[in-house]
Amino acid sequence: MDLHHEESGTGTPIVFLHGNPGSSHGWRHVLPHVGAGRLLAPDLIGMGRSAKPAIDYSFADHARYLDAWFDALGLDDVVLVGHDWGGALAFDWAARHHGRVRGLAFFETIVKPLAWEDLTPQAAERTRKIRTPGVGEEMVLEHNLAVRQAFTGGVRTPVADLEPYLAPFPTPESRRPLLAWARQLPVGGEPAGLLPRIEAYDAWLKTSTGIPKLLMTFEGSPTLLIGKEMARWCADNVASLEIVACGEAGHHAQEDRPKEIAAEIAAWLDRTGLR
Repeated sequence: MDLHHEESGTGTPIVFLHGNPGSSHGWRHVLPHVGAGRLLAPDLIGMGRSAKPAIDYSFADHARYLDAWFDALGLDDVVLVGHDWGGALAFDWAARHHGRVRGLAFFETIVKPLAWEDLTPQAAERTRKIRTPGVGEEMVLEHNLAVRQAFTGGVRTPVADLEPYLAPFPTPESRRPLLAWARQLPVGGEPAGLLPRIEAYDAWLKTSTGIPKLLMTFEGSPTLLIGKEMARWCADNVASLEIVACGEAGHHAQEDRPKEIAAEIAAWLDRTGLR
């Protein structure tokens, strides 16, 4: 199997999908506090302990490998939990397999195509640099700043032990999945090929009234993707949505607020009868 995953427990499958530049390791402080269920956390293709095939690492590539993983494990009646690109992949999978989804929880993810003004000045500058040929390669491939900055600047409290996050990416070549992900952030109408896919899952999010959804929000950091305005957009455009505030955190909120995230997911699962 190309995708490595962590698994524990029995019952309703609850799948935790990480983002860039993480892995299933990012859920290590969340999973023990979620409670009952068959808890599964895969490493996306090219990341963590999963294989690194010679592919482009496009969104479509990630979705294709994830589709195969869901099918190989025979996962149905699934609850999805997604962060960052893992949330976007969760939306996409749910929109294309709506008969196999029971519920969806998400935070700090890509809920819609973005305008440059949706980003903080800091995030906009970083995105422009990463998209610049040569500059992005130096930042991500040569200096491995994707990992180092994410877990020191993209959190309220820097992660003390970076080695589990650094280990999957020891060489510039091994870091190509990180650069590919970073360059796919849908800002200013680019990448054009990804926008129809995001628009398709947005249409599903707006009409899927029978699927309970949970948005966990945070405050206090310039690295956040979902601030107050984006949360209001979700309230207006995502059906059957509950929104809960989980305190101060950076974009990689499962490092800052793992117990709060787990507690809100657990309460929502019980409240909605999803497990």
